[in-house]
This record gives sequence, C-alpha cells and structure tokens, in this order.
Amino acid sequence: MGMLDRLRKEWFILGIVLVIAVAKLEPAFGVKAGPLKPEISITYIAVSAIFFNSGLSLKTEFTDSRLHAASCIFSSDTNQSSWWE
Repeated sequence: MGMLDRLRKEWFILGIVLVIAVAKLEPAFGVKAGPLKPEISITYIAVSAIFFNSGLSLKTEFTDSRLHAASCIFSSDTNQSSWWE
C-alpha cells in the first residue's frame, strides 16, 4: 500500500489531527464572540447538521408505517399537551 493510498484511507483521522493542530496554534479563532461565533455555529448549525446526517444514514427499510405512526402520535400528543394548562 502506497503512501497516497494510506492517506486516502485514513482521511478522517488526518483531518481530526489537522483541526486539533490548528486549534492549538490559533486558539483565539474559537473563543466566545470570536470569528467562528461558537455560541451560534455550534449550538444551532453543527447540532442540526449532525442530526440531519444521522437521518440520512437511516435505512429505508426502517422508515415503514410504524415509524410514521409513532412520529404522528408523538407530534399530536406534544401539540395537544401544550394546549392545556
């Protein structure tokens, strides 16, 4: 296995190491109210992207009528419970 093949195979780990190295060299980039705005980007964008990506990885066999019925029941119970005080 050549070096280029090895790098392609281990791209995720190399990416993590690269991001950690950049964070070590420039910690001011991710501070609160810094240029990255972690209070917005992490709280909303990153969490949404993680859940969206997890949803894309679901198998289509799993998304049958039972899942649809369960989500409808949960949504209706949540909505109706917010109507009553």
